[in-house]
Amino acid sequence: MAIRLGNNCGNCDNMMTDQMCKVHGVKVGSHYTCDSFEMKLELNNDRDCNTCLRFQREDCANPSKAAPGMMCSVWAPLSVSA
Repeated sequence: MAIRLGNNCGNCDNMMTDQMCKVHGVKVGSHYTCDSFEMKLELNNDRDCNTCLRFQREDCANPSKAAPGMMCSVWAPLSVSA
């Protein structure tokens, strides 16, 4: 099974900074999807220790080097919603 970006509000250009949808006029979250989805021109690629599930945990692959702003090949998302 492949992992793909969904037509969700987190990747939609219609979601404003206050979590409101410009099209529907309601408060939304990243787990919502709709047919009025418009892909953002630039996706958030904030993959560093601050957004990693393993940061400051025993299962961190680089505990002596891990620091905010650092990126590595074993980054895991801090939160996932399905």
